[in-house]
Amino acid sequence: MKEESSRPEAAFVLLLMQATFWFAAGLAAMPFALAHEVFEAGIGSASFGLAAAAVALGIGLVYRRRGARRWTIALEAVCLAGGLLQQVLPIGANHGSVSLLVNIGLPAALLVVLFRPLPTSLYGLE
Repeated sequence: MKEESSRPEAAFVLLLMQATFWFAAGLAAMPFALAHEVFEAGIGSASFGLAAAAVALGIGLVYRRRGARRWTIALEAVCLAGGLLQQVLPIGANHGSVSLLVNIGLPAALLVVLFRPLPTSLYGLE
C-alpha cells in the first residue's frame, strides 16, 4: 500500500489564508476608488487577481497538477522577497507583528511545506 503525503492539503489551507488576506486588501481599496482615487481600483483589482491565482494554485496542488507546485513556489518566493524588502526599506510600511506573520511568516511556511523532501516510503524505496 502506497502512502500519500498530506502536504498539498496543508499548502492549500495556507494558500486559502493568503487569498483571504489579499481579497480583504482588495475590498479595502475599493471605497477609495469610489472616492475618485483611480489608482486604488487597479490596486484592488490586482489584489483580487492574486487571490484568485492563489485559490487556483491551491486547487492545483490538491489535485497534484503538474506545474502547480512550481508556480506556487515562484509566487511565494516573490511574496517573501517583497515582504523582506518592505521590512528593510524605509517606505512607510507597517512593521508590526501582523505584517511579519502575513508578509514573511505565511510565505516562508508555504515554502517549507513545499520544499520538504518526501519520505522514502512514498517513493517505494523502503
